[in-house]
Amino acid sequence: MKTARDIMTKNVVTVRKDQPISDLSQLFIKNHFNGVPVLDDTGKVAGVVTQGDLIEQNKNLHIPTVIALFDAVLFIDSEKKFENDVKKLTGSIIEDIYQVDAITISMDAELNEITTIMANNDVHTLPVLDGDKLVGIIGKKDVIRALS
Repeated sequence: MKTARDIMTKNVVTVRKDQPISDLSQLFIKNHFNGVPVLDDTGKVAGVVTQGDLIEQNKNLHIPTVIALFDAVLFIDSEKKFENDVKKLTGSIIEDIYQVDAITISMDAELNEITTIMANNDVHTLPVLDGDKLVGIIGKKDVIRALS
């Protein structure tokens, strides 16, 4: 059975949390990436930013329904979700829109495990780690190539 080690792309393009969001558009267009790992100040994977995150930044903002009860305002929808949506819509750096706590896999993850993770979690960009060191990335193209 093929493993992540066999199918991963080893030359990983990454971004930093403090980079402008405008850098992403050019990166995605130039390289045909769906997503890239986001590194923190120490060089460790902090999350993943995808084309979907970039597109989501431009969606319409849903204003949550609230109820005023005495002196309190109660959100019917999640107040935290609204705050996150506002942060994404007004963000200017990658840190404002990326997905924290990205799903990562080890170099020894088998192909069937990789496809299951992608399908069950609706993710298409999986950083491959050796311990806590980024050693590769697996995208949809890598999986399809391995399956053919």
